[in-house]
Amino acid sequence: MSTVVREQDLTALVVGVTLLGSGGGGDTGAFGRMLRRQLGAGELVLRDATDVPDVSVSPIGVVGATSVLMEKLPGGGEFDAAVRAVSRWTGTEVTGLMPLEAGGLNGLTPLIAALDLGLPVVDADLMGRALPRLDQFSWAVAGRPLTPCALSEPSGQVIVVDNVDAAGLERAVRSFVAQTGGWAVLALAPTAVGAATADAVQGSLTRALALGRAHAALDSDTTPSVVAAGLGGRLLGAGRVEEVARHLIADGGAAFGRGSVCVVDAGSRAVIRIETENEYLLALVDGIPVVTTPDLLCVLDRRTLQPIAVDAIRTGDEVVVVALPGPAWWRRPDRLAHVGPQAFGLSCPPQLLEAS
Repeated sequence: MSTVVREQDLTALVVGVTLLGSGGGGDTGAFGRMLRRQLGAGELVLRDATDVPDVSVSPIGVVGATSVLMEKLPGGGEFDAAVRAVSRWTGTEVTGLMPLEAGGLNGLTPLIAALDLGLPVVDADLMGRALPRLDQFSWAVAGRPLTPCALSEPSGQVIVVDNVDAAGLERAVRSFVAQTGGWAVLALAPTAVGAATADAVQGSLTRALALGRAHAALDSDTTPSVVAAGLGGRLLGAGRVEEVARHLIADGGAAFGRGSVCVVDAGSRAVIRIETENEYLLALVDGIPVVTTPDLLCVLDRRTLQPIAVDAIRTGDEVVVVALPGPAWWRRPDRLAHVGPQAFGLSCPPQLLEAS
């Protein structure tokens, strides 16, 4: 079933993709404003795959440093250049778009691109949330190639990458963005919509919109337990951030920020420790692991209930810590190995919320 998005839905959609970011995925605010300008008083339809059976869909999004991206936003030509390049290389015209990931700003990127290019958006993505690595795309985990694909950066350079595995593509992307503007648009090969969504998380943008609407119905005076229930999740605690520790680790030549956040619950005085990388990955309560990736850990400002990103949380913040169920696609053991805590070097078995 397709979902219509209008101007009045955009605030909810932005909050929803931010929640699916689990503290990561980049700043959605600027992209939300871009989308609002593009959409105006019009509407955009999130298509179910069955509604557009003849579409050749390209998963599309931004890769690279989101901090640099906020200093130099896309001009719009990057989407067109990447789509045209991958169409030329494969000999198949891109006639639809879908997100690479539903969490964070990449949940909004294909909507902006679709309005620019006049293409439909398919309501599916390759993560169902935000995750940091290309080998964590569902296509890669299912054994499907990510190449050929095209990269387009803000000064106009375009490259096509072919015949490499996910690790090779990760290296190519890192090298390209490091030598150019710090980020690029990535467009994967156009694929028949049935095949594209067979190994994808379906309905992810509709879920983001529903989460955002549920969030909008909450009141800042609402008790933390009601906040968690309203979002369909589990309350881990609510209190003051007592400590934020951050450090860098090297992984294959790239530096990733690792850290931990300690929150003391105002009622029980339990200590909630959250291990972080680009996203919130693992929550422990009084030293016992309770929730891990791929479920979603969301830290909300206690006063405004707005989600707080990993790189924005500070000592002294008053917060509510909520866990939401992650995408069901990842719950199979063979898939879970790619996105569970051990995939991030954390020596803890997955701790998942009960499936609803």
